[in-house]
Amino acid sequence: MKYVLLITLIITTNISSEEVNDPFENINRATFEFNEKLDSTIVKPIAQTYSKFPPRLKNGVTNFFNNLEEVDTFINQFLQGKPKESVNDLSRFIINSTIGLGGFIDVASKLGLERHEEDFGQTLAVWGVGQGPYIMLPFLGPSTLRDTLSRPVSSVLSVTFHMTESDVNIALKSIDALETRERLLEVESLLSGDKYAFVKDAYVQSIYYEIKDGINVEDEFTDDMDDFLID
Repeated sequence: MKYVLLITLIITTNISSEEVNDPFENINRATFEFNEKLDSTIVKPIAQTYSKFPPRLKNGVTNFFNNLEEVDTFINQFLQGKPKESVNDLSRFIINSTIGLGGFIDVASKLGLERHEEDFGQTLAVWGVGQGPYIMLPFLGPSTLRDTLSRPVSSVLSVTFHMTESDVNIALKSIDALETRERLLEVESLLSGDKYAFVKDAYVQSIYYEIKDGINVEDEFTDDMDDFLID
């Protein structure tokens, strides 16, 4: 859901590429082109193959990785001063990790526990840290200085970081990246014009949306596409 929103939110916003702090645009564009070539030759073809897998299997994989993110989310909810949401997300992790067979089945949502997505970058924003300049990272894609600096903390808070088997850790991260890329196949047709500027604007707007928890953020396009966007 998060990555689909990244593309669709920009359709309904007033943010333009000129308003995004991008002092390293030349380097960022070169990095973007590198990522695009890597994607077109390796990542996208594999994602297209994965897209042909049974929907129930793919949904289970999505649920599994969503469940792994709950630990990062509930800790950051607490750090942001949202204890109720933190308890909600911790409960989701416990329920889905047990009754939900390791997270493959999203039992918690069926019980009325809403899923959220929070990371340390959002926590820093709530604490008043500015986002800084826009940065395009090799392999990892769009970011900001604030989000880049928050990555080590988010990494430590991730479940996979604490797995001692490096091959299992690498395999899980690879599958997670593949699952994310496969979901983005659905919305590539929405990209138009200057793809670099489009992705940059979409990323910055998605950060704003997440920090505000979707409150007082115009999102008419997403409202019209509820059925399409539901995981």
